[in-house]
Amino acid sequence: MRILYVVTRSEHGGAQVHVLDLLRSYRLKADLHLCTGEEGFLTQSARQLGTQVRIVPSLVRSLLPWKDLLALAALSRLIREVRPDLVHAHSSKAGFLSRLVCAAQGVPAVFTAHGWAFTEGVPVLRRSLARWAERLAGLLPSWVVTVSEYDRRLALRHRIVRPDRLVRIHNGIADPGLLAEPSLHVPTLVMVGRFAPPKAQDILLRVLHRLRHLPWSLTFVGGGPKQPEVQELAKSLGLADRVTFAGFRDDVPRFLAESQIFCLCSHWEGLPLSILEAMAVGLPVVASDVGGVSEIVQEGVTGFLVKRGDIDGLADRLRLLLQDPQLRHRMGQAGRARYLECFTVDRMAEKTWALYERVLAARGGAGTMVRSRGLQ
Repeated sequence: MRILYVVTRSEHGGAQVHVLDLLRSYRLKADLHLCTGEEGFLTQSARQLGTQVRIVPSLVRSLLPWKDLLALAALSRLIREVRPDLVHAHSSKAGFLSRLVCAAQGVPAVFTAHGWAFTEGVPVLRRSLARWAERLAGLLPSWVVTVSEYDRRLALRHRIVRPDRLVRIHNGIADPGLLAEPSLHVPTLVMVGRFAPPKAQDILLRVLHRLRHLPWSLTFVGGGPKQPEVQELAKSLGLADRVTFAGFRDDVPRFLAESQIFCLCSHWEGLPLSILEAMAVGLPVVASDVGGVSEIVQEGVTGFLVKRGDIDGLADRLRLLLQDPQLRHRMGQAGRARYLECFTVDRMAEKTWALYERVLAARGGAGTMVRSRGLQ
């Protein structure tokens, strides 16, 4: 099988890690090609796996009609050149353009939505435009994968795509091979994510300002345009000496394993890989109950869920974990067990490959065998 993956950015983000995991999983069983709009983390990692990489500079995240037309033409040429059996697109812009080109050339297409841009918490205008665009793309002959049941139901409610072309496959990650060590000393909290919407690092700082009488330290892993603003907030709250800004890192599991509590206070999410990474190393999780987060975190078992922007609720849950090492350990162990049962990369890759075979069988692809068990 020859597969072309298309994703807009090459940054170190959830969609890019997801694509890289698929490339690793299939590198010995398929002829793999990758197209992105830029060089970066994903392209470098893909080349190390032997994946053929193509850059289309006009493929950008912003809505720029002249560049989008150039990207459309470039993708059309690339698909004619590569002649893939299937195109699997990720991120909204790459998904829209790829499905358009595939429909014109009769190539089977799959699009994975890593969280809809019309979900609750997104600004109203952006939500409306995204819903219109996805409905338009959903008219094309392609399949859509959501990474959470929440997003699958959201797509059905807004009539984004035909129900028989909509599949839910939970995200999965590779086992990092590290486990957090229990600590009776000053507990460290960690939050992993870009300093940009939908993350809300400022909320975590305001909550911890309320808990400044308790012993704790905090590490932010990630970078982005809002980092200076959050750093200034930490200074103004008098927390600068207790907060570390680690920046973008390739060794995120190490930071997680050296921490005791994971927190993610986003305004919206799909199915965040950062939570899975935290559970994989055995950390309890406190997170906003948005998107598919409740499909990962079991309330009161592997961590706590709080309403979006609920500073009081977040403070209460963090206080419990900061003051009770045994509760942290118990929830962390439960999270590790849940990860192993439901969210491994092998499980995700197996279900995705079964979808590929199902798509090709529906199009009459030679030598395919339908193995659709587990697909919803």
